[in-house]
Amino acid sequence: MMMKVADGLYAFIWQDYAQNNCNSYLIDSGKKILIDPGHKHLFPLVQKGLDSLNISLDMIDVVVATHGHPDHLEAVSLFKSPTKFTMHQREYEYIVDLAGDYYKIPEPDFYLRQGDLTIGDEQFEVIEAPGHTPGSICLYWGARKALFTGDVVFQQGIGRADLPGGNGSHLKESIRKIMGLDVEHLLTGHGGMMSGKKAVQENFHVIEDYWFRYL
Repeated sequence: MMMKVADGLYAFIWQDYAQNNCNSYLIDSGKKILIDPGHKHLFPLVQKGLDSLNISLDMIDVVVATHGHPDHLEAVSLFKSPTKFTMHQREYEYIVDLAGDYYKIPEPDFYLRQGDLTIGDEQFEVIEAPGHTPGSICLYWGARKALFTGDVVFQQGIGRADLPGGNGSHLKESIRKIMGLDVEHLLTGHGGMMSGKKAVQENFHVIEDYWFRYL
């Protein structure tokens, strides 16, 4: 399902729970940025949404991966130059080592790091958020008060910390980093996204009150 979240921001929400794929997001504000393209064989959902917006794959300027699990990253192989691909360097090294010959990951054109990121005329903040994986990131778009969380937090839930490279203490600290941001749209890697500052803050309170005891 594709939906418009705000001006220049679209969500491709995965609703088939019989298959494992992530939510993908498109920023269309000057430059076109696709966040977490998902599995290669399940990419047609995103493709259908892009087609409805008259956007072809070669019109995407940058593909961002919040982390390296195949359900977020695999479809990056569908994109060719001049589209740029980026993720955190630590995450790239981690997933290359973990995946071995299981699936091939293109080398990023540039690496994400903690701090400000400029793409075209838009300013973002990259937030290093390990715990689910060692080099996971969240991306904050201040102009829309939109936070792309990958698998760090969900609607009334958190990412797993018991997979290879996971760490519960690190995940808790990563969640604390993002709890204080001014967020109107919480754009999660799986499940429902959330809009409205009150709903977002209530969701963080649920996470802190319930889920933190398990980390």
